[in-house]
Amino acid sequence: PFQTWRKLSKVPFVRGVYNLFDILVLGIKALNLSANLSLEEEGEKFGALELSLTLALALGIAVGGFFILPLWLTDLFAGRAVAGGILFAFLEGLIRIALILLYLLGITLFKDIRRVLQYHGAEHKSIQAFEHSEELTPENARKYRTFHSRCGTSFLLLVAVIAVLVFSLVGNPPLLWKALSRLLLLPFIAGFSYEVLMFAARHAESPWLRPLIAPGLWLQRLTTREPDDSQLEVALTALKAVL
Repeated sequence: PFQTWRKLSKVPFVRGVYNLFDILVLGIKALNLSANLSLEEEGEKFGALELSLTLALALGIAVGGFFILPLWLTDLFAGRAVAGGILFAFLEGLIRIALILLYLLGITLFKDIRRVLQYHGAEHKSIQAFEHSEELTPENARKYRTFHSRCGTSFLLLVAVIAVLVFSLVGNPPLLWKALSRLLLLPFIAGFSYEVLMFAARHAESPWLRPLIAPGLWLQRLTTREPDDSQLEVALTALKAVL
């Protein structure tokens, strides 16, 4: 059954949703391992129930905060004044992107998160060294940028922008119907956004596609930091383990 599901990672428009789910599963496993290592000295263990509750809370905050909240705020302040779906979706999209920016700016205030962002930058440097067929050493990886055209940050921004176009087709029905449409259309938007991201990354040197890639690279200034050598070592070791 696992191999059957694995085939979905090759199906266009489906693979984006599949890869998101796959990353989520890996994240859960990493979180579980990290939590258990932290609690090991205290003789406690981060069980399946705690992990499930944490995951449910995280998903609830993500979907509620970045999709339902912008919709509710737009409907609250402009719902009666805006008759057309295009303008409503545009205002909703502006609020959504503003909330994403505020969130990313907010987390950079925490020292531990800034260290995570350094590891993120180290990951990008390591991948670029591999893509340029260089030996995977800190010396070779250090010269590359902390930005990458296939980064999840760029994907997040693409989802927010493409959502404006898709949600504008829904029109301006009652709030409940708009909320349901957002939830139902989200997987399709994610799948399409993934394909756009992959296509743009494959043609990153094209002058026609650079304007599409540039906003995501700019946003990565918030989600990456310059790593030190020890962080590059960790990123390179992790990359070698999966090659």
